[in-house]
This record gives sequence, C-alpha cells and structure tokens, in this order.
Amino acid sequence: MQAITVQDRAAGAGGLTLAELPHPHAAENDVIVKVHAAGFTPGELDWPGTWTDRAGRDRTPSVPGHELSGVVVELGYGTTGLTIGQRVYGLTDWARNGTLAQYTAVEARNLAPLPADVDHVTAAALPISGLTAWQALFDHADLRTGQSVLIHGAAGGVGSIAVQLARSAGAHVIGTGRADDRDRALGLGAHAFVDLQAEKLEDVGDVDVVFDVIGGEILERSTALVRPGGTLVTIAEPASVHPRDGRAVFFVVEPDRARLSDLAQRVRDGRLKPLVGDVRPLDEAIAAFTPAKRTPGKTIIRVTED
Repeated sequence: MQAITVQDRAAGAGGLTLAELPHPHAAENDVIVKVHAAGFTPGELDWPGTWTDRAGRDRTPSVPGHELSGVVVELGYGTTGLTIGQRVYGLTDWARNGTLAQYTAVEARNLAPLPADVDHVTAAALPISGLTAWQALFDHADLRTGQSVLIHGAAGGVGSIAVQLARSAGAHVIGTGRADDRDRALGLGAHAFVDLQAEKLEDVGDVDVVFDVIGGEILERSTALVRPGGTLVTIAEPASVHPRDGRAVFFVVEPDRARLSDLAQRVRDGRLKPLVGDVRPLDEAIAAFTPAKRTPGKTIIRVTED
C-alpha cells in the first residue's frame, strides 16, 4: 500500500516521503480501516510518539497522521462493536502508524460509527479538534450556561469547534485571532472578537474560562484574565504562571467513542460545522505539511475517493 512515511527526525517535514509499505496487521482488538480521508497536525513531527513506540524503541519508518474516516475491511481477534464494511471515524494511537496511508490498523475502541449522511472529508476534520474542544471546555473547565469563555485561535481547527460548542452550551464567547479571522469567528457564534495583532487582550476583562491553543506570551498574559474560581486550559504547553485564585490545566486529548458519536450527531443536525480548508490527495500530503500560504480551516488528505 502507499503511505507517507518519515524516518529522519532531524529532517523534519523535509524527511517525509511517499513510499510502499506492507499491508498493516490487525492485532487483538484492532480493526483495519481503508482510509478515505485523513487529518494531521504539522507539529506531530516533534512528538516523541512519532519516532518511538510506548517502550521507547525506534519505530521508524513511521506513518504520521492521527485522524481518519473510512471503512472497516478487517477485524482483529476479539474485536467487538464494529463490523466489516462499516463506515467509521476516529483518532488513532500516538505511538503507532497513523492515517496518511491507504490502510491503517486502529484499536476498535478509538473509532465510532459514521452516519451515512456525514461525508468522509468532514468527518476526518473532527476527531482531534472536536474531542480536544469538548474535553477542554467541559471535562477540564466545567464550562456552564451563563459563564464567559475566552477562546484563542477561534477560527482555527480546534478553536472554531470550541466556539460552536461553547455557544451552544449558553456561554458568552469571546474569540481571538488575526484580523481576517474576525468575520469567521463571529459567524461561528462568538459574541465578540479580539485581534491579537492590533487590539489589547487585557481589555477583555475577567472571564470564567480561558482556552489557549497558542502558548508562550499569550498563555502567560491570559492567566490574569481568569476570575477567582475560574480555569485556564491549555493544549500548547504547561502553564508557567497560574491564575491567582483559579486553576491551570494542561492536557493531551484522549479517544472517546461515545463523544465521537455525539459530535457526529451534532454535525448531522447542523449544530456543528468543522472548518475544512484545503483538501489534497495523498501524493500532495508532503507539501501540505509546509503550505506556501495560510489557509483557514483544517487541511484534509483525501486518500480514497468515496
């Protein structure tokens, strides 16, 4: 099968190649998925799991990408809950070969059934962004109706989902980003928007929750905005400065089949719309890691035509 592989850590995206790999093996409780569409995170080439397995052993050449939508073609021993021919989508393990391939092996518990009326490209844009946004807002920050939330990167893959989920939960939503993100963030449901390049973040005032996807100076400045009892949640890096009378939480997204099913239902109902940017074939995935220009939405690799 064809797959994007990486072997030289020092080379970064320059070390990505399109190669032929053996068909994956389905271990116990695995399924083999024929990948129709896949998502990736450019920064994953810096993640330890891209290069080593859970025991710390080198596992290159490895296949990047951790989001997929496709069809089950094989069941491993002991696998239950899914059937051959079933449409599925989900999140693959960080320390195993990923989704930028024609086929991949995935633990069945990391996948959810995909309704027939949700297309594979849309579904592939949802697992990391959707689960990250939900877990940040509700599992870690306990966001509730009537509270206020500041969402950085409100027009990005994760932030755009967070804006929609927070608005649907009855929160007052303030988004941040660049000037050309304003209309998009407001259109997704943000009540207000801050241009981080031209406006003063501190003018936002106190909020109950800050959700950070940027890190660095923005993360540090955001701690002062959390009102007593509030929560700062970040996926960028552990916070070096904590809110004076609140909490700071850094986390890595976890698979959740039940939540994936809920997110897919929200897409079906029109309550949630993942932002899809460029859609490229597998042989253009390498170029997608280092795009020539910034585009809104998540880049998706279409591996197999529907």
